[in-house]
Amino acid sequence: MDSMDWEILRALFKYKNITQTSKILRISQPAVTYRINKLEEEFNVDIINRNQKGVVFTSPGEIIVKYALSMIKDSQKLKEELINQENKVQGTLRLSASSIFSRYQLPKILSEFSQKYPLVEFDVNTGWSEEVFKSVHNDYSQVGILRGDYSFSSEKIRLMTEKIYIVSKHPISIDDLPHLPRIYYNTDTSLNKLIDDWWIGRFVEPSSIAIKVDNMETSKEFVQHGLGFSILPDILLKNNQDLHKIPCLDQNGNAMIRNTDMILKEQYLSNNVVRAFYNFMKERKLEFD
Repeated sequence: MDSMDWEILRALFKYKNITQTSKILRISQPAVTYRINKLEEEFNVDIINRNQKGVVFTSPGEIIVKYALSMIKDSQKLKEELINQENKVQGTLRLSASSIFSRYQLPKILSEFSQKYPLVEFDVNTGWSEEVFKSVHNDYSQVGILRGDYSFSSEKIRLMTEKIYIVSKHPISIDDLPHLPRIYYNTDTSLNKLIDDWWIGRFVEPSSIAIKVDNMETSKEFVQHGLGFSILPDILLKNNQDLHKIPCLDQNGNAMIRNTDMILKEQYLSNNVVRAFYNFMKERKLEFD
């Protein structure tokens, strides 16, 4: 069992599909199947069962995957420690970030950081903020950038604070919202709760959801075509002067706020790359306010 086997097991466990695993790792499907078969022979157990939807890991298979993930993590740690011995800002920054931040802020950040530290490479994963939190908690990522209020016991930097707006193509009255078509979108739990709590505190009636879409960018496109209103964070609205915005205020007149934080475990500050990125973001954070 070697590092390629570890990567195959990790990808196959994540995607539950041999075709997808082969595409991600850029190896042939027969090669993936061959390596799994050899591991099953080596350990004398069935690692996976195949069905029409893909693969299902057996109990012994899950134990082997857990070992593979542990070996990947230990291998990464060893490489990072060896590079740190040279006292250079060189190596790989393992970063997870929320999808919306990754689209609107992260490319510029990583480009500027790369110009300052050209020997650093990036291993970036994007997704819901809940996934980012779990990735940092489980040490898959050294650094996480997430949106919403999450309790984290180690290092945490406030990067950005933004307001939430009711957005429409044409002027509307906030009192009419329960009777107007709303464009609803899938998002992470924390933003859903923030918006739901605000609505319940303001209206007795539920919103009239006319259209459901998969993400907030699509929701904004529907709004731009006059199909209804949506409730969106300011990060999406910086360059949309044609849309009408009403800030979401609570009963005391305070604006509803959405925070973006960077989190990491204190132990990773001994890593030259992580420490450099941490200091870089501390210097930049005022630019987001």
